[in-house]
Amino acid sequence: MLIAFKLKLALACAAGLAGPLAVAPLVSEMATLRAGGEPAIIEIAAGSLVYREAGDFTRAGQQAEAPLRKLRFNRPLHIMREQVSSADFQLCVQDGACRALGRDVVVAPDRPAVQVSWYDAEAYATWLSRKTGRHYRLPSDEEWAFAAGSRFKDDGVPVDASDPSKRWISRYERESERDLADTTAYPFGKFGLNEHGLKDISGNVWEWTSTCFVRSRVDETGNAIRPTVNCGVRVAEGAHRAYVTDFIRDARAGGCAQGVPPANLGFRLVREQTSWVASVSARWGKMWSARS
Repeated sequence: MLIAFKLKLALACAAGLAGPLAVAPLVSEMATLRAGGEPAIIEIAAGSLVYREAGDFTRAGQQAEAPLRKLRFNRPLHIMREQVSSADFQLCVQDGACRALGRDVVVAPDRPAVQVSWYDAEAYATWLSRKTGRHYRLPSDEEWAFAAGSRFKDDGVPVDASDPSKRWISRYERESERDLADTTAYPFGKFGLNEHGLKDISGNVWEWTSTCFVRSRVDETGNAIRPTVNCGVRVAEGAHRAYVTDFIRDARAGGCAQGVPPANLGFRLVREQTSWVASVSARWGKMWSARS
């Protein structure tokens, strides 16, 4: 059933594959990453978050609202200040570790990499981790929501038990008011800072997360049970939450998202904090490799 679901979405999004194979203009000598190859990182202190779970939920065979949970982050979260730039992504392309961006993507150190798939984001995270000796990865949807702070959009809509269709009508009306005609990848800072100092959260670039699409039932106490997980579809966060097939680069070209599709697909990464011993070992390893 999961395979059939993914194939259905893949066929709906087939048009989204047109274009990604185009080669972006090469940029030489792009010293876009900070000294030591490290991007600018914001540390967000430990804290709590009221979070609405991502996915589709039913109760007694009818559509139900997604459960709310209170999450506690016991350690600081270290996340990129801005999205990965197209110039930094191009360095990965030049190393042969990432697929080329489309021809219409502006390659510049102050512009986000857009029209990238979840696989593209994963490839870049692997490349950057290898280059820096640090562990970079996509944030989970919970981590992204925590980092977004007041800019995280709760996509909950009350459900009328006697007429669940009202939920879909309400959501459609809300999403139809969104104007996604402007798909320009603006210079960083266009959409301002949130309270944590992150740039352009919930602007017109949706950001991939590591969270898989889930279908689940909700019991009488409001808890999700018996989840069916489909990791061929991932959560992308922006002005609203979207569910996009993992290989899609341009969700506007296919029916990939619930409701209004993302204007652009990009990403920012979380950096895992390593112990002092592991950090020193990694540095010695890099120095030894350089001498060999």
